[in-house]
Amino acid sequence: MKLQPYHSPEDIERRSFAIIDEEAGEPKPFCGPAWEIARRLVHTSADFSLLADLHLPDDAIEAGIAALLRGASIYTDTEMARSGMPARRLAPLGSSALCLLSLPGVAETARARSITRSRAALLAARESLPGSILAVGNAPTTLIALAELLDDGMEPPALVIAMPVGFVNAAESKELILSKSQTRCIAIRGRRGGSPLAAATVNALAELALRRQKSIE
Repeated sequence: MKLQPYHSPEDIERRSFAIIDEEAGEPKPFCGPAWEIARRLVHTSADFSLLADLHLPDDAIEAGIAALLRGASIYTDTEMARSGMPARRLAPLGSSALCLLSLPGVAETARARSITRSRAALLAARESLPGSILAVGNAPTTLIALAELLDDGMEPPALVIAMPVGFVNAAESKELILSKSQTRCIAIRGRRGGSPLAAATVNALAELALRRQKSIE
């Protein structure tokens, strides 16, 4: 097998995207911005079968781009997801990523109320979530707590990226959030997901937002 002569990360990414475009064939399952997000998720996972489980409505994509263009904060459920969103993409938009678990008082609240740290973190961020982007790649309890807050009258985030991975409540928590008509959501249905995929979704949205920003300057 002959190795391909690509050296820079940009070269490798461009070639990878070209391979994905070619192997996906025609017609592709998504078009426009939705395909750019789907393609990045395939790039992150090297798994074309993921395409069948993607929920990528146009209004949710547009809501995410609009939120980034106005400098919305991005909240993640893990440090892994947060670290996968480089500042070089977010800073030009005036956005930044924060891990919910790093918010003050989360551990103490979780112990005092005998709840998970993920649930306590979402409660701590309740006042800041409306208008933000919430990217969940690990903890179904984050989505379940969000659904409870929405039922309690909280204004929803601008966009929810629902991609917790696992066998206990991962698939169910996604369907719960998708059932909330007031919430715009990008999701991977079923058990699959993970912090890298949640971060990749934000990165794809940021690239789309940066391109639009340049077009209107």
